[in-house]
Amino acid sequence: MIDSLINKIIKMQNPSCVGLDTDFSYLPDEMKEDISTFEGAAERIIEFNMNVIDKVCDIVPAVKVQIAYYEMYGYEGLRAFNYTVNYARGRGMTVIADCKRNDIGSTAGCYSKAYLGKTALGGKTLQAFPADMLTVNGYLGYDGIKPFVDDVKANDKSIFILVKTSNPSSGELQNLRLDNGKFIYEHMGELVSEWGKDIIGKYGYSEVGAVVGATHPGEAVRLRAQMPHTFFLIPGYGAQGGSAEMLKVCFDGRGLGGIVNSSRGILCAYKKPEYSGMTYYEAARAACLDMQQDLQSAIGKFGR
Repeated sequence: MIDSLINKIIKMQNPSCVGLDTDFSYLPDEMKEDISTFEGAAERIIEFNMNVIDKVCDIVPAVKVQIAYYEMYGYEGLRAFNYTVNYARGRGMTVIADCKRNDIGSTAGCYSKAYLGKTALGGKTLQAFPADMLTVNGYLGYDGIKPFVDDVKANDKSIFILVKTSNPSSGELQNLRLDNGKFIYEHMGELVSEWGKDIIGKYGYSEVGAVVGATHPGEAVRLRAQMPHTFFLIPGYGAQGGSAEMLKVCFDGRGLGGIVNSSRGILCAYKKPEYSGMTYYEAARAACLDMQQDLQSAIGKFGR
């Protein structure tokens, strides 16, 4: 799956990802009128997501769907999540389910089946949420990672394991030093590299990727040198303060090696003065094109 994503990035010359972290409050006022139930909210979120996907699917290779923004609307929210995942895939986009799942081995296996694998039922195997990629928390160790890696291998999927996250307080744990002098995030990077060393694609990147925030370029430099075969999912661009100049260290000499997520910067672009007069989906497209240009200016051609 990682080769498929890289192919799209090269074809579109765009290593960006639209984060469909669609809070109901992000919707235009007219879409929120007379809505007071989870069902109503879910329907409007689906409509919003579909219109954004339709407007950007020819210029953006992937979407990242953050499940927390759907879970808070209960069952109806999960229905909206599932519809969004399926709709985006139907429009040819790579779908990253941002769920940060993990637990002990058997429970991790259930999480993996839900997003990457299949569930046996009545003599058949069915997909629950058919994502292409999934974010995973690796801090339980390998017994919690193995089920995901097994499904990655069996079903042509990919995962991104948390290594250095974009939030301001990530250093409270991830930047602690071990007795050997390494930071915890560096040790996690070593584990991620080891876990994915035997599933490397034609571009030299593993199906086991890493989440590395754009807001920590110093750490990203160290991780890129340490993890030459690991593809990065890069959150933190835009609203969280990360810039194209800060994150360009995540990419290799070919202009490959990562995909950059923007959520609020795309979904709420219609509220910005520079996109005044546009519909939310027109503004989303314009913001995606501006992001593409910004990344190209900092990194250059992708796949050169």
